[in-house]
Amino acid sequence: MRSGDAGKMILRSARSDAVHAMLVAVPAPVAQDVERDLCATAEGRACRVIRVESPPEPLPEGLLVLWDHGGPLEAVKARCQWAHARRLQTRTWLVVLTKREGDEAEALVAAGADECVAPPGTRWGARLVALRRRSSDGDAQALRRARDMFQGALDAVPEPLFIKDREHRLVAVNSAYCRLLDQPAEALRGTVTSVQVPQHEAEASWRQDERAFTTGQTVEDEGSFTDARGRSREVLTQRAAYMLPNGERFLVGLVRDVTEQSRLETQRRLAERMTSVGTLAAGVAHEINNPLSYVTSNLAYLWERVAQPVLPVPTEQLEELRQVVAEALEGAGRVRSIVRDLRTFSRTEEEQHGPVDVRRAVENAVKLMRDELQHRACMACDLEPVAAVHGNEGRLAQVVTGLLTNALQAFGDRAPEENLLKLRVRPGREGHVLIEVEDNGHGMPAEVRQRIFDPFFTTRSPKGGTGLGLSICLTLVHAMGGHIEVASEEGQGSLFRVELPALTLPPEAARPAQATPAVAEGPSQPVRATRDLRRLLLIDDEPAVGSAVSRLLRNLYEVHVIQDAREALKRLSHGEKFDAILCDLMMPGMSGMDFLVELERLAPELAPRTGLMTGGVNPQAREFVGRRARELLEKPFERDQLCTFVETLMQ
Repeated sequence: MRSGDAGKMILRSARSDAVHAMLVAVPAPVAQDVERDLCATAEGRACRVIRVESPPEPLPEGLLVLWDHGGPLEAVKARCQWAHARRLQTRTWLVVLTKREGDEAEALVAAGADECVAPPGTRWGARLVALRRRSSDGDAQALRRARDMFQGALDAVPEPLFIKDREHRLVAVNSAYCRLLDQPAEALRGTVTSVQVPQHEAEASWRQDERAFTTGQTVEDEGSFTDARGRSREVLTQRAAYMLPNGERFLVGLVRDVTEQSRLETQRRLAERMTSVGTLAAGVAHEINNPLSYVTSNLAYLWERVAQPVLPVPTEQLEELRQVVAEALEGAGRVRSIVRDLRTFSRTEEEQHGPVDVRRAVENAVKLMRDELQHRACMACDLEPVAAVHGNEGRLAQVVTGLLTNALQAFGDRAPEENLLKLRVRPGREGHVLIEVEDNGHGMPAEVRQRIFDPFFTTRSPKGGTGLGLSICLTLVHAMGGHIEVASEEGQGSLFRVELPALTLPPEAARPAQATPAVAEGPSQPVRATRDLRRLLLIDDEPAVGSAVSRLLRNLYEVHVIQDAREALKRLSHGEKFDAILCDLMMPGMSGMDFLVELERLAPELAPRTGLMTGGVNPQAREFVGRRARELLEKPFERDQLCTFVETLMQ
């Protein structure tokens, strides 16, 4: 048999897990004695003996017996060294059949032989047992080394890392993950995520795991994580599934704590928004002062007329007084609209996302910047009807304001009549909405265009801006699932295009429904008898508000005005009955929230017919209203809104 063929046969034997021995250049009589001794033992009966003249490559596993023909010692040592260098030591037993003794035998052992045995040798079965033991110990040692290397590699990763099986059980974690959960690795292995975290977080994690398993793609998601001490953090988790050759599937996940990063990002957005509000302050003041000037003038004129002891009102002057009142109401409405838009734009708390009317958000942004736009450029608006988008109205208005501000800055010190600014809202490709801001400013070279969305990058002077405006715009647009494109050439102006995914709702669905007042206002409306009027309890610490509301509703309801919520509870506890209650949210002494809580205990049947009104609300109060009260009536309100709100409470 050729040595190459023998090697292949031995390898096939090794793969079938059979015991084997290869005799290299061993004379036939000696080889027969060795084989006879092997077959006489329980271990050796399953051994396959192969005789070859020269060892093959690669060397097989098992017993390897070399024959010393008695030549120079160096030649035999070279053969031992060659075989030792090419064998797998833990799975091979190298024996030299030699008559050499003493120093020469030790020299062969030093060259790599496991034993030097006088031919034909004895106890060959015992050598097979020793070889199996060595192989078993070697496998265990190699397994421990591989395990230690694997765990060391995991622990070297500074961020929490986990590996799960297809049943979502943790099979491996690193030390950073143990620190995150404040538990040792031994307590985590074999468990599922739901054991360590709140149920809603465990369910979200399970869904993302399944998504990675089923799609085979890398999944990245951001969410909350509550550790063993009850501390909530914002984490970004990346997951990827993989499969072993035997078909087993596993999932590796990397967790990154982004709590501080999220906090800084929120502060960065807020700082930029407040910077924008500061930039708009002069224009907003102009917009408010204009209507406020004729509101105060008209009210002063009315006061002079009604302050006279006798109030003759000729017919020709009656129309003038009506015009004065109409102008005052129109001016107050303009101020109210500006304040509402500014409040929406600058609100600090993170609001819930939902359907947003794109045109309304754009109109609000334009109204806030109207004064600056009028004095800096000639502007054309083309706002087509478009579908609603999913997002936040204030954030979208901030995006438009940022793009408009950027366009104005691109004009430099040119005369206003030279500056052209176009703002368009139109349907985009199927299922998308486009917002476009185009200017004929200085434009941008390629090297600037590539960096305009980088945080803190600006081409203006150090005092000219933070360089965060466009970066914030990009972040907000990405949060709504959209993207921004820019086309610009130096000296040719710029075009910014915002593309947002549309909802299936029509644009009208984004606007709050305007309920039809239950009671129409007009001189022809009949006045019901006092005994038929339903009783309304009005609680507001501002007497003027109480008086104004009472005058608006006195022909519709029997209104009782109280300035202190505690006094109202006292009257209710004494048995006084009311059909509905309208209470201010923020009051000294007892707030509207505290009043409603006490009312639920004192008169639970009246609590559902209690409404709250306010001129401003913090996040905690807004959350309370969402859980405990009906829709909030925000000041200032118009008569129709007030009547509709109260009539809803009465029902």
